[in-house]
Amino acid sequence: MLNLDGLGYRDKTIVVTGGASGMGEATARILGELGAKVHIVDIQAPKVPHASYHACDLSDFAQVRATAAALQAIAPVDFLFPCAGLPPHIKGALYCMRVNYIGTRLFVESLLPALADGAGIALISSDAALGWQKNLAQSMEMLAIADPDEAYAWCEADPAARVRDGYTSSKEMLVVWVQHAAVKLGLDRRIRLNAIGPCPTRTAFMDEQEKLLPEGFLDAWPYPSLGRIATAEDQAWPLVLLNSPLNAAVTGAFLLTDQGFASGVYTGAIDPGFMGGAA
Repeated sequence: MLNLDGLGYRDKTIVVTGGASGMGEATARILGELGAKVHIVDIQAPKVPHASYHACDLSDFAQVRATAAALQAIAPVDFLFPCAGLPPHIKGALYCMRVNYIGTRLFVESLLPALADGAGIALISSDAALGWQKNLAQSMEMLAIADPDEAYAWCEADPAARVRDGYTSSKEMLVVWVQHAAVKLGLDRRIRLNAIGPCPTRTAFMDEQEKLLPEGFLDAWPYPSLGRIATAEDQAWPLVLLNSPLNAAVTGAFLLTDQGFASGVYTGAIDPGFMGGAA
């Protein structure tokens, strides 16, 4: 790899959730190659080199808190990459929301005491959240519920309206939370909080999701920048670059890493009609 020490990761202490597969694994691998000390949190053991591994299921809030407490031993943590996430067909829409947003938010907030002032947090949302604005009022209602058990109970009270498919709504919640929480984190501790919004990406996650999509769906998807479906590495690099201290002026950002899909839809350059019922 090129000498990229200027990105600011060499010898830094980093925590990556979801580092055992997909974009999280690619992120952990890249950070290790950049000279970082990478600590991985995942439900399964990682295959890439790492400084430590902590088994954790983000749906288990007690386990999330215990894992964050155990990671206090490596403080100060310089960078956090919350990459863990799953689709709704695994255990349903409510479980998807519990892991993707509620569990992720709890992990980040529980780990905050171990983060250095000026630390960077960069997580993975999705371009499935590109319509987050139209659901903002409801998202802000959920955002105001800090206790994870209360947040989950709020979802359970009306899942059809508040959770929908689980995936889209959880990724929208991540976007809203990032944009809102970044302000206080920055003012209080100069911690930056950002998110990327990937397009369809070839991972084990997508291999399973593809089985539920209409035939030819991914082939019909427009890929203006790459001319092909993205790889995990294609998404990991923007995440790593976004969290670099070189981006000191960037926080509260939702960076669409979707090959121009969202911008094309917004401006009429791409007709989303090909998506049909999969939108």
